[in-house]
Amino acid sequence: MIDAKLVAELRKLTGAGMLDCKKALVETNGNIDKAVDYLREKGIAKAGKKAERIAAEGLANIYIDNNKAVILEVNSETDFVSKNEEFINMIDLIGKTILNNDPKTKEEADLLDTGEGNISDLIIAKTAKIGEKLSFRRYEIITKNDNQNFGSYLHMGGKIASLVVLEGANTEVAKDVAMQAAAMKPEYISQDEVPVEVIEKEKKILTEEVINEGKPSEIADKIVLGKINKYFKEICLINQTFIKDGDIDVETYVKNNEGKVLNMIRYEVGEGIEKRNENFAEEVMNQIK
Repeated sequence: MIDAKLVAELRKLTGAGMLDCKKALVETNGNIDKAVDYLREKGIAKAGKKAERIAAEGLANIYIDNNKAVILEVNSETDFVSKNEEFINMIDLIGKTILNNDPKTKEEADLLDTGEGNISDLIIAKTAKIGEKLSFRRYEIITKNDNQNFGSYLHMGGKIASLVVLEGANTEVAKDVAMQAAAMKPEYISQDEVPVEVIEKEKKILTEEVINEGKPSEIADKIVLGKINKYFKEICLINQTFIKDGDIDVETYVKNNEGKVLNMIRYEVGEGIEKRNENFAEEVMNQIK
């Protein structure tokens, strides 16, 4: 007979369910240390079975310490879990671990010690405990000098995270630019960064569009040029109309504050991941099974 207090203690130690804890203690003849190992092994096995599931929800976050910043994304299967305090604390632990180290690759980051095992093991353990596939998807480390300023912004609690670096200006201006990046989804800082092949592809599409509209060939080039400039204003941060002042663009706003945009990173949770289409009732039934 397994004592209920022992079950409660094991549950507190591992976060596993009551029935799983009781079974682990039965299998290990009441040895709580062996029961912890048993649950970990079973948890890892369960986590492995979740590997094929799609984790396209989750959160992005930003961690800043003086002249160093980390932006990262960690995914879960459902938005419900992304609001889980344990999930949020796990992201914080990963972010601060990376901030305190200097991994050059995702593989190096996965092996960093968090105090609760390395990041890879932490993800596996939390996958087993929370009951959904979790995934540390990506991160980037950005550094600056003392004459530069970070600007960061989280939208919807971390569904979108944007981080910018400005030469000069100040942190308030930098935050405004980060907010702009989050809201307006620029793909590049300036048109100088847009690859030639992207521009040529867009020109080809726009030329066909103008020709199909029946515009005379002698003015087609001018129309396409105008459309390309409009395209740059959509995809390039500094060319976008400033959201707080529609009379100027972002570049002008920053220049008026004696600054220049140097860097921009924007993460939108789940971008590029094919999301599953399941209704909530079906999801709940799957959890019960």
